[in-house]
Order: sequence, then structure tokens, then C-alpha cells
Amino acid sequence: MISWPARYTGYAMPSEPPTLIAVDHDDYHADRVGTTQDGMQFFVTMPFIAALGDEAGREFLAVFLFHSNGRFSEVRIDYLGPRPAVNREETQRLLDKRIAELGPVDYGRIEVQPFAIERFGTTFGLVSRAPEAEDDSWWVELQPGNYMAFHKPWDSGEYDT
Repeated sequence: MISWPARYTGYAMPSEPPTLIAVDHDDYHADRVGTTQDGMQFFVTMPFIAALGDEAGREFLAVFLFHSNGRFSEVRIDYLGPRPAVNREETQRLLDKRIAELGPVDYGRIEVQPFAIERFGTTFGLVSRAPEAEDDSWWVELQPGNYMAFHKPWDSGEYDT
């Protein structure tokens, strides 16, 4: 079931939300995507809540796991702390540990379903965002932080930052 935003005004939706989106492996935000030896797809990333006003912001380490058909399986999230206090060496050790826990991996393109899950008082995931205006379209945003945003064509593997 799709839950429309409160600002939905009754116009016809220009399209439907995606069932799967492609994420191509790259040397930037998608440098840790691929498949495990048992066929699971993974996306390891560093979501964040930006500093705003008196709030220092927060950083996380997330491992998103998907079945071979792209269906969401599970998420593992570590809270790293307030942004200014995050220890980069400890973060790297934890990142290496989380990737090692996946076993042997092949980095490459994944095709996975959007999802949203609540942890640490915020929404994590590849979150579908409905159009806000008649000429707008669906987007899928990596949250929190919205540092990757996907749009049609859903199989392009490309994203905006």
C-alpha cells in the first residue's frame, strides 16, 4: 500500500513508484555494493544526519542486505556518534569488520527494492518519494542524508548527489 504525502492534491500520479532500482558500483558513494558468495546483494554505506543549528549531526554505518531477486532482507546499523566526535580510525576498523562479516564478495551492480526502516529515531533506507507536483516524478533517496537520489529510468544504475 502506498501512503501519499499530506500535500497530495488529488491530481493523477504521473507514474508509479519503482519496484526495483539499479545501483552501479563506482568509486564514490556506491563503492561498496555487490553480491555475496551465497547470492545476497549488499549495499554498505555511511548515512548521516547533517548538523543543523545547535545539533551536531550524527553519523552511522549501515549494511543493507537484499535477496538475489532484490527483495529487502535486513539492515544492520551502527551509530558512530556525533559528527564532530567520530573517530575515523575506529570507523574504518568497524567498516572493515562489517564487510568481512559478509564473507567473500564481488563488487558490482545491484538491483534492489526501495525500503524504509526506523532506527535511532530516524528513517533509513532507499526511500521512495512521491511526486509533489503534476509535472514531478518519483524519486528514491538514500536516507538519512539524501546523498544519493535515483530517478527514471530505474535500471540506469545512475544517481544524483
